[in-house]
Amino acid sequence: MEKAPGGTSVGVDDPYDHVDRCDFVTDEGKCRWAREHGRHDPEFADARSAEEFRCPAAVGPDGDPEGAEWDWSDCPHFRCRNRDRECIRCGLEERRMAHSDERPLLEEHHLSYADSASEDNPAHEITVYLCRWCHSKVHGSWARIDDDVNPDPEAIAEKEGRRTKEQSEMGFQSAAERYDEE
Repeated sequence: MEKAPGGTSVGVDDPYDHVDRCDFVTDEGKCRWAREHGRHDPEFADARSAEEFRCPAAVGPDGDPEGAEWDWSDCPHFRCRNRDRECIRCGLEERRMAHSDERPLLEEHHLSYADSASEDNPAHEITVYLCRWCHSKVHGSWARIDDDVNPDPEAIAEKEGRRTKEQSEMGFQSAAERYDEE
């Protein structure tokens, strides 16, 4: 299993198994990184420009996704950050409290670390969201991120506590009740 720099498990054997697509790929299969950040790697940007910015990991030369020439791991500028605000392990949804210092229910979990990078295997940012309870289980034991589990009872209690606070803030209170004039 992949390991974090501190030696703890990250819960997966292959981080790329948990990737749908690169953050820089457009719906048409074009590489936005080459257009927007090409000055950082002109050789890569020129190669993508020569092919009308086609991403070889997303689509083949004929535009078919099945004909992709690269794996995601072959791209030197690949990045995949999960945007869904729910735990990928147990499905707990985030409930953020505005103007509160309460700790978030979800934490960003890195599946790929720079320490494992080499010239042949570049480090890519691959992140997902885990609730704090699943996060500690993945790092603290043999738990995997693709385990089929239900949310921890403490996690459900915390989420419901936040939901109750939200509902009480949205409750109606007349001006007469708020500003009781004597």
